[in-house]
Amino acid sequence: MSTSPLDPAVAARLKRSADGLVPAIAQQYDTGEVLMLGWMDDEALHRTLTTGRCTYWSRSRREYWVKGDTSGHYQHVKSVALDCDADTLLVKVDQVGAACHTGARTCFDADVLLSDAD
Repeated sequence: MSTSPLDPAVAARLKRSADGLVPAIAQQYDTGEVLMLGWMDDEALHRTLTTGRCTYWSRSRREYWVKGDTSGHYQHVKSVALDCDADTLLVKVDQVGAACHTGARTCFDADVLLSDAD
């Protein structure tokens, strides 16, 4: 049973992975640019919704982290939406600085795979 103060109606709708996480896609709110993908559990989502700053769960460090606390590259939340299957979050943000830990604006511009399809 979750001890998170996340709204029970929201918590009941979420379809989590086996480890209790939901992927959260961060998107620049005004341009639509996809910035990064992070992971949230109920507590991280609650913190994101109540503070207006993205909080993620680090799977490698096994701890919460607020985007920008160490880098200064903040994500100010504009909206959070749940997809139709209730298994993915779309977090529209105003990104300050780089979103990627490599220092790039987005995590999705360094390794573009080309398709043979027309």
